[in-house]
Formats: sequence, structure tokens, C-alpha cells
Amino acid sequence: MVDTAQSTAPTTPAAPQSAPAAPAPTRPASGVPAPVGATPRVDVEGLGRQLLGDWAEARLASRELAKRPEVQKVEGLSVADHRKRVFEQLKLLVENGQVHRAFPKSVGGREDHGGNIAAFEELVAADPSLQIKSGVQWGLFGAAVMHLGTEPHHQKYLPGIMSLDVPGAFAMTETGHGSDVASIGTTATYDPDTQEFVIDTPFRGAWKDYLGNAAVDATAAVVFAQLITKGVNHGVHAFYVPIRDENGDFLPGIGGEDDGQKGGLNGIDNGRLHFTGVRIPRTDLLNRYGDVAEDGTYSSPIQSPGRRFFTMLGTLVQGRVSLDGSATIASKIGLKIALTYADQRRQFTAGSDTDEEVLLDYQRHQRRLLPLLATTYAASFAHEVFLHKFDDVFSGKADTDTDRQDLETMAAALKPLSTWHALETLQEAREACGGAGFLTENRITSLRQDLDIWVTFEGDNNVLLQLVAKRLLTDFSRKFAKADAGALARYVVTQAAGRAYHGSGMRSVAQTVRDFGSTARAVNWLQESATQRELLTDRVETMVSQIGGRLRSASKLGKKASADLFNSQQNELIEAARAHGELLQWEAFTEALEQAPDEGTRQVLTWLRDLFGFGLIEKHLAWYLMNGRLSPQRAQAVSAYIDRLLLRIRPHAVDLVDAFGYGPELVRAKIASGAEAERQAEARAYYAERRAAGTLPEPEKSTKKR
Repeated sequence: MVDTAQSTAPTTPAAPQSAPAAPAPTRPASGVPAPVGATPRVDVEGLGRQLLGDWAEARLASRELAKRPEVQKVEGLSVADHRKRVFEQLKLLVENGQVHRAFPKSVGGREDHGGNIAAFEELVAADPSLQIKSGVQWGLFGAAVMHLGTEPHHQKYLPGIMSLDVPGAFAMTETGHGSDVASIGTTATYDPDTQEFVIDTPFRGAWKDYLGNAAVDATAAVVFAQLITKGVNHGVHAFYVPIRDENGDFLPGIGGEDDGQKGGLNGIDNGRLHFTGVRIPRTDLLNRYGDVAEDGTYSSPIQSPGRRFFTMLGTLVQGRVSLDGSATIASKIGLKIALTYADQRRQFTAGSDTDEEVLLDYQRHQRRLLPLLATTYAASFAHEVFLHKFDDVFSGKADTDTDRQDLETMAAALKPLSTWHALETLQEAREACGGAGFLTENRITSLRQDLDIWVTFEGDNNVLLQLVAKRLLTDFSRKFAKADAGALARYVVTQAAGRAYHGSGMRSVAQTVRDFGSTARAVNWLQESATQRELLTDRVETMVSQIGGRLRSASKLGKKASADLFNSQQNELIEAARAHGELLQWEAFTEALEQAPDEGTRQVLTWLRDLFGFGLIEKHLAWYLMNGRLSPQRAQAVSAYIDRLLLRIRPHAVDLVDAFGYGPELVRAKIASGAEAERQAEARAYYAERRAAGTLPEPEKSTKKR
């Protein structure tokens, strides 16, 4: 982008109207171009429609449901009362029909995978505990039966799961093994004499742990265990296991504990389960990817144990998809609160003898919140791309092995970024709102507590990024499998044209890397989309190629030496994967600019995209300097231009959060309700009236000047 707009000084807008759940046209009508040379304006309604994405109907219907007081979180409840309330709320979801979208039509579902996730994500605005407990019931327990089972399992078990007649748990994680599912200790040993599997947890570390629904409500569970038959361990498989009777008591051989109060999400009854000689029928093995005949013979359509394991886990990727989207929604709500408040709250008479300044007019406040707003937009647009990829795979539109691998890589790249970003955003929003942000009534602290666990469930973020890095390295090694050292060195130095790991979702950039160290170019060079793409893409590729070069000898080493070598690069690998995820977000933001409703909105979004891109470059400035990609002069230009962008975006900040479409029933924060604007207006009117009447006392400083 060539920046032709004039730098705009910050203004102090009037108190904004509360936005409804679906963005309303409270500002310029769609399609009205801004006059040449004028400050662009945001079409809030049009931008709101764009942000809703292709599953707008499902999102809006879910928001309407989330507006109902009976599904919203009540702060201050005891753990027991919160759990009871959330379980009753699940019944409302069943009545509403929202939770059945993804299930097969043969059992009353709609097979709408994208719409199901979109609707589910929006429930975070009601109560994160409700969202996650419903995710446990239908997105994990039910989805495991659907994706890992076959038609007999669907007909037998899904109707009860869908109706909530059978509340269930998803028993994968163990006390001793979380992210390393392949190493879980629970076993399912086949007994051909009785045609049963015998489920055991042989030691304390093999207890199933942190399981939603397990402490109180679940009457059945999908249990992941090592499948053993004829003395051979065929790896982790899933089994349908009843765990409680109609009175809520554990069945013989099953025991458990309540995890008790947690740091958040206390509407969910997380607990532990253990099994001693628990027998289930052979047919309760969820056998889509592996089966055992009556005589104990094992068979699978996937011969490779490793590929079979990752294929099974890949069918459950929807949890990471939904966390990416709902974490971004939480960021939107936090920023809606903080930026609305910052646009109304006044503090210090810096530029006036009488009127205090609006917080959002201070540069530091802009630096704290507006880059987070830019990242939230990037995450939102990236999630829409992600959701389409998910829907294509699970609907069968694009369901090759490569498509599934790309989806899993995208999930492992984006879920960490959006969940970390949500915690950072909510913490900064809390601090930016001062003491008001610390009050439970203003929602931010509660949201942050509930979302804290999201960075470690459905895969610890650092472990997920390591999976992304391994994929990047695999693509790199395939490209250079037969290259000699000279070819590899030339690649590292020149970063050849057409460089991209297509299998990992990167866009190919048909350009060679420019002389980033030159000081002859103007700052406009940094504003070009192609330049930002080069800088962001080059960082990923250089990091991967450098790590790949260091690891090339690993295949020739012994197991211990190879592991030590890989471990020595682990931090760099995770940083490369994170850079890859950031590039995916930037690409999605850039593509979304083409769908902006009008030129004024596109200009503001372009500034916001540039703020995101420049923010990434500034964050990693040391890397760009050390690797000769930027000169010191251009490094200084990065931060200087960010400051200019903040001034340009500031007048549009409220419009940009209003476009998110979360009105007062969904935000539910008093400081974002207009109450602060009323307080400030009252105070200003009070002092103005006393000044006009001449009844204000004279300041001490004035008397000393006489």
C-alpha cells in the first residue's frame, strides 16, 4: 500500500451509541465514498457483515440465544450451583437445536460442520463454562462416537448423546500424559473367550484426568486406551464405556474423584476416572480405523501405526478450530469494553485549562490497545479461512490426506496465537480500565480466568507449535533431500525465488529477497504490501532453513545424540512455527481487504493491517537487524510509522469495535454501557455552570501570581 492519506490528529468523539448484536447502520451508509482528501469513514454495518463471515446466520442465531438471561453466567455462584445451572443450560441448547448441526442426517443432524463451529464459538459471550461443557458433550464425546465409530455406533449411541439423555466424558488425557497421547498408560486387552475388552488403569499416573462431565454428570465416556490383542499392542484406540448407573453411582470396577474448584470454568464438573477390570463388549470398540475380530485378529484400513494414530486424532481437530474462533471473540469483547471506556473516560487537563483529556487520545493508551485491535482483526480474518478449510475437509469437498494434514497444521499454528492473544488482550484491557476493569461487574477479569486454561487444553500451545515446526522441516527436507551442502548454503544465502512451503499453507512469493540493508529507499518501501510479505515470509523461511541445516546430520546419529541435537533447536523451532502462524494471519488480513464494503472502510482496514504487520516487524526487530534484513535507519522508521498509524486509526477505534456486533446484552459491562459518558458529561456540566456563575473557588496558584 502506498500511503497517500494525511496524518489525522486525534479527535474526541461524542459518546457512542450502544451497538446491537447485529451491527446497525449508525454511521455512514454502505457504499458512500469519502471525498478526496477527506478522512475516510468506516461503514460499520458493512464491515460487521464481512466479519460475520459465510456462516452469519448461524452466528446471529447463537448470539440471540446468548442474549437470554437464563443462559448467561451469574457471577458469584458456588461451584455446585454453577455446575447445576450450566447442566440445565445444556437442556436449553438441546431445545434450541443449536448443538445438532454437525451430526449425521441419519440420526437427525444437519451435517453442517462450519455452521456448527460458528454457532458454538458465539456461546462464549453467554458463559465460557456453558460453551466448553457443551463442547465436551457434543464436540468431544459425541464427535468421537461420530468420527471414530461406524454406523452401528451412530444408530445406537448418537440419539442419546444428542438429546442429553446420555451425558458423557471424553477420557483421553491422563495425570501422567497430557499432550503425549501416544504414551498413555490405560489398556484395553481383548479376551477372545468372552469377546470382551478389559479396561485397566495399571498405575496412578494412568488415571484419566481433568475430564469435563466426569465428576458428576457423565453416565458414559469415550475412553482412549492401548489396544492389546494376541499379545500385541496396536496403539491408542477409542472405546465406548458406560461409567455410572441410573442413580449416578459408579459401575463396578470404575472409580473417580472430583477435580474441585479451578482457576476458571467452574460451571464444568471436571474430574478423574480409573478402571479396574472393566469389561465391555467387543463391539464397543469405535472401529472406524481399527477393528478386532471375534478370534482376536486385529485389522485396520491404515497399515502404518503412526499414520493410523494421527488420522484418528485428526478427526477431532474441531476442538482447536472452535478455540481459535472463540478466543478471538473473547478478545473482541474485551476490546469493545476497553476501547468504549477509553473513548469516554477523561483524566488530566494536559491540553486545556478546563477539560480533561479522553484516555484514548493519549499515545500510550493507543499503543496499548490499538495494536491488540489490529491483531484481533487479523485473527478474525484468519479464523474465517481456517473455518472454511475445516468445513471443506469434514464435508468431503476437499478431503485428501494432504488437505487433512494442512488443516491440522493450520489448527496447530493458529490456536496458540489466538489463545495467547486473548489472555494478553484481556489483561491489557483490564489494566487500561484501571480499578473499573478489576470489578467483576465489568466482565474482563472473569473472562480472563475462564480462558486461562485454553492455552493448554486441546493441546499445549508450545507442543502444538512444535508440531507445526516439524511439518515445516518435513517440507524443507523434501525439497532438499538430495541437495548437497553447497546447494543448501546457496539457498540460505539467497532464499531462492518461488520459495514457499505450499503444504503448510504458505503463499508463494515470486520474488527474490531485496537488499533490505539499503538506506536509499524511502519509508514508502516499508508500507508496500509486497515488502511486508517479503519481510514476514523471509523470516520464516530463513529460520526453517537455518534449523534444517543444523539438523541435517541428525539421521546419521544415534538415538540419544539425535534427540539431543533436536532438543538444542527446540526453542528456535517453536519461534519459526509462531512466525509461520503470524504470516498466515497477515495473509488472511491482506486478502480480506479486497472484500471491504467501500473505499473508506478499506483504507482504515489497510492502516489496521499495516499496524499489524509493522507490529510484527517491530516485535522481531532484533532478528531483522542481526540478519541484515533492515538497516538501523529503517528499523527506526518502523516504530515511527507505527506512531503515525495510531493517530490515523484512533478516530475509527469505536467504529472498529462496534463492527464486531456485540451489543450490551452480550458485553454486559457497565463501563461499556454509556454510563461513563454520562458521568463525564455531568461533571463537565457542573464545572461549566459554576465557572459561568463565578462560584468556583480560586486555585491557590492563581493567588500567588498577584
